Amino acid sequence: MAGLIGKKIGMTSIFSAEGKNVPCTVIEVGPCVVTQVKTVETDGYDALQLGFEDKSEKNVAKAQLGHFKKAGTSPKAKVAEFLDFEGEHKLGDVISVSDVFDEESWVDVSGISKGKGFQGVVRRHHFNGVNDQTHGQHNRGRHPGSLGGSSYPSRVFKGLRMAGRMGGDEVKVLSLRVVKVIAENNLILVKGSVPGHKGSYLIIEK
Repeated sequence: MAGLIGKKIGMTSIFSAEGKNVPCTVIEVGPCVVTQVKTVETDGYDALQLGFEDKSEKNVAKAQLGHFKKAGTSPKAKVAEFLDFEGEHKLGDVISVSDVFDEESWVDVSGISKGKGFQGVVRRHHFNGVNDQTHGQHNRGRHPGSLGGSSYPSRVFKGLRMAGRMGGDEVKVLSLRVVKVIAENNLILVKGSVPGHKGSYLIIEK
C-alpha cells in the first residue's frame, strides 16, 4: 500500500459542515525521501524505502551512512518500506503529503502504543477483582484470585492472563478518515485516535 512516515503531534478538534465537533489527531507527514528502490529483478519484489526526519551523522553506522549518501540525502531517523506505491519514483526523490493523501482519504495508521509498565490484572485484562469485601475478604479487591489446581494440573497453564508488562506493542488502527490536509505545514488531521505518545513515529498507509 502507498503511504508515508509521520510523527504524532497531538490531538485537536474541528467542526464539520454539519456543525459537529470532530475529535482529530494531528500528524506531521513527510516530506519523505526515497532512500532505496526495490525491484523484482534485484530484490524479488517491488517496494519503495522511504526515510523521514534528519539524524545526526555521529549516531549513524558507516554502512547506513553510505546507504543514505547513495540516495543523495542526509541520514534519516526513521526508515520504512511501502509496497504498491503509485507512480514512478527514483532514488533521492522527495514525496510530500499532498502527493499521497487528500481530504476524505481513508488511511491505516500503525505505531508503538504507550508503555504502561508493570500492571495488575484489573488494568491489564479488565478483571473485576473481588468486589464483595465481606465474608473474610481482606485487601483482595484488585487481586487475580486462584491461578491453578492442586492435584490437576498441578501447575499454571502457559498464557494465563496475569499481571505483567503492558503497552509498548505495535498497534495498527484501520480505516481512519482524513478530514483535513495542511500541505504547507506537512500536516494531516485524521478522525479519531492513533497509537503512541506525542512525538512518536507513525506509518500512514492509504
